Amino acid sequence: MKNKLFIIVLLGILITGCAPEKTAKAIQNPDKMKTNAVLTIVYDNTAYDKKLSSGWGFGCIVKTDKNNILFDTGGESQTLLANMQKIGIDPKIIDTVVLSHIHGDHTGGLGGFLEKNNNVKVYVPKSFPASFKAGVKDAGAQLTEVSGPVKIADSVYSTGEMGTLIKEQGLVIDTNKGIVLVTGCAHPGAAKMAKAAKEQLKENMHLVIGGFHRPQLSVVQEFRKLGVEKACPCHCTGESAIKAFEKEYKENYIQGGAGRIIKI
Repeated sequence: MKNKLFIIVLLGILITGCAPEKTAKAIQNPDKMKTNAVLTIVYDNTAYDKKLSSGWGFGCIVKTDKNNILFDTGGESQTLLANMQKIGIDPKIIDTVVLSHIHGDHTGGLGGFLEKNNNVKVYVPKSFPASFKAGVKDAGAQLTEVSGPVKIADSVYSTGEMGTLIKEQGLVIDTNKGIVLVTGCAHPGAAKMAKAAKEQLKENMHLVIGGFHRPQLSVVQEFRKLGVEKACPCHCTGESAIKAFEKEYKENYIQGGAGRIIKI
């Protein structure tokens, strides 16, 4: 299992560049159920909690009223699992894994994680290589391929595949305070993914968290126009953009890093 996933991870790392967005369609008959949520970053370039390790990549656990979802698995499982252990999160409580895109810094920890817990549903963009998808099935996990916007769990959705060269999905949570969008690298554009999430659920945008892929600094004002209340730029956002978000959002800027816990 590890070898199969590792080969695809290497292939994923070789794919570079940003892609234009593919417009996401509205979720058909969203359940309109709201949820509380706790987001815990378990893998990032920096460590917010100095007891944890950092590594190039991203991973975030989203706990809702009914589910425990691991969004992306970082670059490798050793750091991912060690950080989860230090925070006190047992891999066996995870019921769903959502992978944003094929790059190894977001999928590299999956093999080791599935060795600890393969009793999960794994949601991947349909464009993932067949060998990667076969590896997930061989590990005993339940695989779901995502094309368009889809419901993942109560109050939790995927934006669907966006982009062309690098296809990516974001995780959309319909919380009691509004929409929370979690992105891996936001290759299609962080603001474009936020706009898609807002159009899907027709709710206010409470928080966008994750990698924003070194965007133009104008992304900050694009977030404002979309009504994004809070921002937590992580991973590949870049120092300049992170500082721009911090300056503009002030108390509504949330510092990222492994160990950061956000309660909603």
